[in-house]
Amino acid sequence: MIEAKKVTSEKTVLVGVITQYQDEEKSAEYLDELEFLVNTAGGEAVKRFVQKLDKPNPKTFIGAGKLEDVKAYIDTHTIGTVIFDDELSPAQLRNIERVLDTKILDRTTLILDIFAQRAETSYARTQVALAQCQYLLPRLTKLWTHLDKQKGGIGMRGPGETEIETDRRIVRDQIALLKKKLATIDKQMAVQRKNRGQMVRVALVGYTNVGKSTLMNLISKSEVFAENKLFATLDTTVRKVVIKNIPFLMTDTVGFIRKLPTQLVESFKSTLDEVREADLLLHVVDISHPTFEDHITSVNGILKEIESANKPTLMVFNKIDNYKHQTIDEDDLITERTEKHYTLDELKRTWMSRMDEDCVFISAIDKDNIEEFKEKTFEKVREIHAKRFPYNNYLYTEYDQEGNKIN
Repeated sequence: MIEAKKVTSEKTVLVGVITQYQDEEKSAEYLDELEFLVNTAGGEAVKRFVQKLDKPNPKTFIGAGKLEDVKAYIDTHTIGTVIFDDELSPAQLRNIERVLDTKILDRTTLILDIFAQRAETSYARTQVALAQCQYLLPRLTKLWTHLDKQKGGIGMRGPGETEIETDRRIVRDQIALLKKKLATIDKQMAVQRKNRGQMVRVALVGYTNVGKSTLMNLISKSEVFAENKLFATLDTTVRKVVIKNIPFLMTDTVGFIRKLPTQLVESFKSTLDEVREADLLLHVVDISHPTFEDHITSVNGILKEIESANKPTLMVFNKIDNYKHQTIDEDDLITERTEKHYTLDELKRTWMSRMDEDCVFISAIDKDNIEEFKEKTFEKVREIHAKRFPYNNYLYTEYDQEGNKIN
């Protein structure tokens, strides 16, 4: 009997900094997220190196001494990949690789690599390829002189080797070709959106891995791929949903993330047209995450960037089944009580007040409060529908068993 070959994860080392704009707690949180990205890409983070600096070193990101510490560790433990928690400039990449003599990735490369893994359709693959080419173009000098070190693995998927073996002119031609291809598909998608008629459009938006696809599957009874990994869904999915007697279109969009590469925002703007053209946003939030408010801020920032921040929005706080708050001892007179120490009921009251009741707390997995979510979504959709079709108000008139109007 032949034994199945055991797949081993690519071992990596993570490098981050603590600066005046990114304190120790924030740095640790970003590195936690970076480690989750590594796991999603199929790797394993075995060590972290963090240095406190006023600002990242413009030549090597971290100081020379710390860089030597990293080199000593990767040489001793035979680590083939070092990943930095910020986008590195072409000069930083060259200088760091000269010292470490190994494969160097940054947060942007890692996210692009995950997108390359997750892209299923021709449209998504084209968008990822464009983002990768735009990222690689200013870094071709570094890649050109280190062809022998391109051995595959994390960060090397997609157009990597092809672009490495070409010059800048050919890469620019490739970018132009990809943009032309995207423009053609965009026209087709615009026609598809136009053919959907005047139905109300609802878009699920939110940070990556907050449960948008799970919620989509639950409400639309569809089979959108959902997994406990970052960027499990890249391709936009549109489903017709009916709540009570009003049909509308629901769209599941790509999840957002902090430090999202500008190349990706640019190349995925067409996908985000679904958000731009939506009548209502369902902003899904993982309330069990310790820094969910930072996630909300990040998503709102991207919504503002794509001119969608002022749309009607229902805040959907998901994963209440996982919510755990920190407690403060009654005798502790020093620790300041913040929202981190609120109970779920206190958070509900806080956000209900802040959002003027435009929020709901659910568990898509356990199906808790789903009826309340449907009711609030229905009310929002009905309001938009009534403005669009003022003469069809009979569509949303409900009656009880005696024939009396309910609303």
